[in-house]
Amino acid sequence: MAQDQPASELVPPTSASQYTAEQLDQVLAGDWRSAANRARDAYRHPKDTLDFFGLQPDQTVIEITPGGGWYSEILAPLLRDNGHYVAAEKRPASDGEARSDDSALRRKFAADPAHYGKAAIVAFDPQAPVLGEPGSADLVLTFRNVHNWVMADTAPAMFKAFFAVLRPGGVLGVVDHRAADGATLDQVKASGYLPTAYVKKLATDAGFVLDGESEVNANPKDTRDYPKGVWTLPPTLTLGEQDRAKYQAIGESDRMTLRFVKPAAARH
Repeated sequence: MAQDQPASELVPPTSASQYTAEQLDQVLAGDWRSAANRARDAYRHPKDTLDFFGLQPDQTVIEITPGGGWYSEILAPLLRDNGHYVAAEKRPASDGEARSDDSALRRKFAADPAHYGKAAIVAFDPQAPVLGEPGSADLVLTFRNVHNWVMADTAPAMFKAFFAVLRPGGVLGVVDHRAADGATLDQVKASGYLPTAYVKKLATDAGFVLDGESEVNANPKDTRDYPKGVWTLPPTLTLGEQDRAKYQAIGESDRMTLRFVKPAAARH
């Protein structure tokens, strides 16, 4: 009869957080990520940001307006085997199906089925957004998009859609350009920066409860007083070669990182 393994040689089970961290490390080092995108990890802190939002590989995660797919390169492969990644894109202004099918993100996914073959894309109308079946998502994430919705006057509708698609107890994670303390919305909204209190109000007005704030995406070098607003800084660098080295030395914007929860007793 085999003897029991000595206690000193037992390998402790991997915790869920440790497992997720290991999975994230593998994905972040993936060779499908471009060198340019990996270089931006220093500004966007994807591992710490996603850990703060409570991401787990078996969740259903909806990312709102992923753009070129910077976070898609991380989220879709991470969730491929045990979870579900959904990219929610704004429906094109013209109602042509061909134009929607030709989006940059769709082309990106189609070109690499090994990593993106199980990812889904949904199109939404920003005036009346529907992101999926009510209560179907564990986590909704949006990175640097709220300022665009504020300028388009669609932000309240978007936050209500986040609330509807999340299950009770589900999490909304928001990252956006942070205005200076004391700045009002009217003063800064054309600059791309937003008052943190205003973003919190958008979420709480939709029914969410603030569950945490992080400084992981803070940048104290950001003075927020640029000729072309936040787009003066990398990665956009709207001024081109004018003072390029100066703005590159500042880096990407100072950002709020907020975690909200849909109350467990809430209905869709």
